[in-house]
Amino acid sequence: MPKVVFLTNLAPDTAALLTSQAPAEFAVTTASAKLAPAEQVELVRDADFVILFPGIISREALHAATKVKLIQLVSAGFDTLDVGLCKELEIPVANNGGTNSTDVAEHTLTLILAWYRQLGAMDRNVRTNAWSAIDSGATTYTINGKTVGLVGLGNIGRKVARLLNAFGATVLYTDAFPLFEVEERELGVARVPLDELLAQADVVSLHVPLNAETRGMMGKAQFAAMKPSALLVNTCRGPVVDEGALIEALQSKQISGAALDVLAQEPPAADNPLLTMENVLLTPHIAGVTLDTWARRGAFIFANLERVWQGEAPHAVIA
Repeated sequence: MPKVVFLTNLAPDTAALLTSQAPAEFAVTTASAKLAPAEQVELVRDADFVILFPGIISREALHAATKVKLIQLVSAGFDTLDVGLCKELEIPVANNGGTNSTDVAEHTLTLILAWYRQLGAMDRNVRTNAWSAIDSGATTYTINGKTVGLVGLGNIGRKVARLLNAFGATVLYTDAFPLFEVEERELGVARVPLDELLAQADVVSLHVPLNAETRGMMGKAQFAAMKPSALLVNTCRGPVVDEGALIEALQSKQISGAALDVLAQEPPAADNPLLTMENVLLTPHIAGVTLDTWARRGAFIFANLERVWQGEAPHAVIA
């Protein structure tokens, strides 16, 4: 019987939605991700698999996990895991294979719509008897006819593109791994260099992993290249954006606004200027988290573990 250890900060009922997808022959132990390193060591010492959400585990536990055949992440991102040490210890690591991509894509569109229609301000006005304080005919917008630039076109970016097509947007993208022309036609996207995308887009939406190449990729020069009317949307990772440069661009009206699910520091410091800016819309890093996502992620995760248990190669390997 394979032994699986699930280290998580999820509430027990939520964690159970994921572990309910485990095959009957899998013995799954769910424990707090905040366990002390020594307690983690005891749990993983004889484990065959480790599932992580968030992707954090102590170095001591990794060294003790000599039987572990796969570390399976519940998330898509892996920037909080010591991937280098996993490689050194020859422990394969897989992410969630895009099983939260629908959730993130829908949240991305939600942020664009909420910004374009000023939903937060509208709601506050209705509740405070300022019924017509916003001139919607002068200050709100439609997605139809706009140009949206997607920086990154992986699982999430492609789903965002499909949603935007349905709204009548023109979709540009830039990615280190371009699609074939036939795929671009099917998806309704056109590939352009980053500088051209920034210059043309009414909305710039970020969908890249956080790594050495993408950290700080949106900085002063990039904001200067954007339209003054443009909106920046970030649902990937906060450090992809130079936050100081973003704040400066927003304060100087170099760009119109930002809709952010992620920040450089989470939760943000109380004195972070983004918290008081009227041209900023914020959500607390929850784009990929819905009630519907856990069973979907669990089904992928345990199918992946079962593959490895049967001697096959895992899917979605990142290290």
